[in-house]
Amino acid sequence: MLETLFFTTLIYLFLNRTRKKRRQRTLDAELKALIQESNETSSIGAEIKQLLLDVINDDNNDCEKFSDIRIKQAQRILDRAGPSAFYGMSEIAAQLALLAAAQINGIPTNVNVELGESATAADVVRVVVK
Repeated sequence: MLETLFFTTLIYLFLNRTRKKRRQRTLDAELKALIQESNETSSIGAEIKQLLLDVINDDNNDCEKFSDIRIKQAQRILDRAGPSAFYGMSEIAAQLALLAAAQINGIPTNVNVELGESATAADVVRVVVK
């Protein structure tokens, strides 16, 4: 009888030893998670902006279009952010297209106000991607 109780206790301790302990969900842990998520989002936005500026710089310097470096840079962004990065890049492209259409039609925009009469493509990207 005593041996059965001993072996049962031993098996119970062995099985519970491998089980991971759950972290307690506290307000501090949730706040830290929200802060990390916010920092991740802003850093991804900065990477998208840098990719756009690098593509403009490559175009100005007559570098190869769709170079391996730019494709790898875009792939890193997509790996980190997933589909939201693709959506973010599409949103920026749509804003730039709307800005170009407004410029052609003579409609003033906030970019015109901020940049004045002369602006480069990099300046426009910096204003649009904030």
